[in-house]
Amino acid sequence: MNIFILEDDFIQQSYLEAVIKKLVAKHHWACQTFQVFAKPSHLLESIKERGSHQVFFLDIEIKAEQQKGLAVANQIRELDPQAVIVFVTTHSEFMPLTFQYQVSALDFIDKGLDANLFEQRIERVLTYVLGQAGRVVSQASFHFKSKHSQIEVPLEKVLYLETSTVAHKVILYTENQRLEFYGNLSDVVKQNPSLYNCHRSFVVNPANVSFIDKKQNIVYLKNQSSCFVARLKMRKLLELVSKLDKR
Repeated sequence: MNIFILEDDFIQQSYLEAVIKKLVAKHHWACQTFQVFAKPSHLLESIKERGSHQVFFLDIEIKAEQQKGLAVANQIRELDPQAVIVFVTTHSEFMPLTFQYQVSALDFIDKGLDANLFEQRIERVLTYVLGQAGRVVSQASFHFKSKHSQIEVPLEKVLYLETSTVAHKVILYTENQRLEFYGNLSDVVKQNPSLYNCHRSFVVNPANVSFIDKKQNIVYLKNQSSCFVARLKMRKLLELVSKLDKR
């Protein structure tokens, strides 16, 4: 589980941080990342993983900007569609706007709640997040989990992966993102059998192939990006794409 807090009031920030740490210790929950931010830009820059194991506790009013937290939530949702978002605020009147921003917040917790009730609401959120981490991942999602990384994104958006210049890392390319994480291509395919290891340095999503150049041994994806295809892998890739075209 990765936990992030965005709160620019130091007293409120310390209070929420203390409540979460108390609950994590009480239940002996595994928390890989726990970061607290006062500035939205710093929070957004810190997001390295994707998936429902990530939970964001956001204040709505940041630096006197009354709806800044809603805008930040929208940016988080664009980066991480599966992330869990929770608003912790005194501005309960803004609750209807969360639907307008289409951020699918899990909860809206009032800072003015009694201490015990406040803690219970936070505990309920974290229990839900841990429960989600143990569920069966949808076949419509790309998922990868190791002791160093956890990634979950919509499979339909995945174009291809390639080995990174950084040792033991791979790079995932979606329609609008580039994600680099620890892992190797063979393990990626084991966890995502609908993808195809077309080259020692590349794994492609056959569903997003737009053209295959058999003479040059190159496969082109829907956004015009391309990957090399090993000669011995070409026939299988053609078969996979052909089967998808016939659906």
